[in-house]
Amino acid sequence: MDFAERILAPLATFKERFSAQRMNMAHDGVLQSTPLCPDMPRQVAAALKDGVSISCPDPTAEERLRDMHQAHGQKLARIEDWERLTKEIFEADAQRLKTPGGMPIAELLAFGARADVVAAAEHALIGGRPDRDAPMMAGIEAMESILAENPDNPALACIVALTHIDLGWAWRGTGWDIEVPSTNREAFAAHFDRATNIMAEFDAAALESPLLASTQCALLAGRSSTPRQVARQFETWIDLDPKNPRSYRAFGVQLLPRWNGSLQQLELQARRAAGRTHDVWGAGAYTWVMFDAISHDPDACAQIDLEFFLDGLHDILHNSSDQHTVNLLLAYCANTMGATQTGDDETDYVRMQIATAADWIVRDYLSELHPLLWAHAARGFDNALRIRCPERFAASGHADALHFLTEVFRRELTAGKQIIFTKDGPEAHAA
Repeated sequence: MDFAERILAPLATFKERFSAQRMNMAHDGVLQSTPLCPDMPRQVAAALKDGVSISCPDPTAEERLRDMHQAHGQKLARIEDWERLTKEIFEADAQRLKTPGGMPIAELLAFGARADVVAAAEHALIGGRPDRDAPMMAGIEAMESILAENPDNPALACIVALTHIDLGWAWRGTGWDIEVPSTNREAFAAHFDRATNIMAEFDAAALESPLLASTQCALLAGRSSTPRQVARQFETWIDLDPKNPRSYRAFGVQLLPRWNGSLQQLELQARRAAGRTHDVWGAGAYTWVMFDAISHDPDACAQIDLEFFLDGLHDILHNSSDQHTVNLLLAYCANTMGATQTGDDETDYVRMQIATAADWIVRDYLSELHPLLWAHAARGFDNALRIRCPERFAASGHADALHFLTEVFRRELTAGKQIIFTKDGPEAHAA
């Protein structure tokens, strides 16, 4: 048994079977060229359309900052400076360092560190099946050998485990199980099994590591778990970083019937989260847990406690009224929930009521635009979305936001007034 097979024990059986099967597989993927990005100023002093003027300081600042941290992690991995890379990940994790948009820097560094390996696999699987000559195992075997030399390094363990998780998703895709070929499901399971074995050696709570906790939560999608097991894992992540909305949002999605929960458990755990973090978010944790769950699942939306959800919106903005959060909630209400009808009366009533919250969010809290959030909201905050040109993507969000604002202030605009957003909110002035 060679080194790779000893290290990748859960993958060994699949590896042998796949090696035999892929000889008869044709690669039918088609590479798509990346379109050229139109020039767009880095600093947009003001956006003026139909009498609405609002500052848009830097439409792609958050995206560029995330790219910078990812590129740094990727560079350190390429030169194999694992000591420095894992040290920086550990420090960022321990200090809960985040971008202005709330993305943990430790996660960005870890993403960059595995980017080359994952990108190679995704390229090989672009058509759903790899080319017979694709070196599917080379990258992960190299990373496993590094982990074997440093088995007690939690940051390195997270990098390798997350690489397996990403490779598993590359094989599986995001469709329903019945839509996924058996070979791809086997690869998905094998990668998740190996990632589970890696993470079993570490205790996120004892090490006080949100990165470890979030990685362990990411494993839940690859195995059958009870709602209580899901709750325990996510409660650890939330306790370690209670001000991070991403943990609550991922928690809600995992509690959907499609994954590891039920509508009853979703409601129960959302209420429990609100009770456990009331000092941080008020009722806001209920809203964060429901945030993506109800936009993905019409049945979950229909059964939500609407009054509690709307109270949570108020409490989130009372406790965190930075413009990133304001734009996130506003775009969610206006675009994600307000722009789509499902055809189900109960669901659409709830969506309409949530959409009406956009009006008071604009009038009470908005002072500048963050177009990328609007663009993501229009696409349902799809984590699998590939953005080929951030500037063009931001421009689409900017147009959506301005269109919405002209509707909110239609009465004032019709009366011949101009709406100017200041740091204290919108003001109506004579044109």
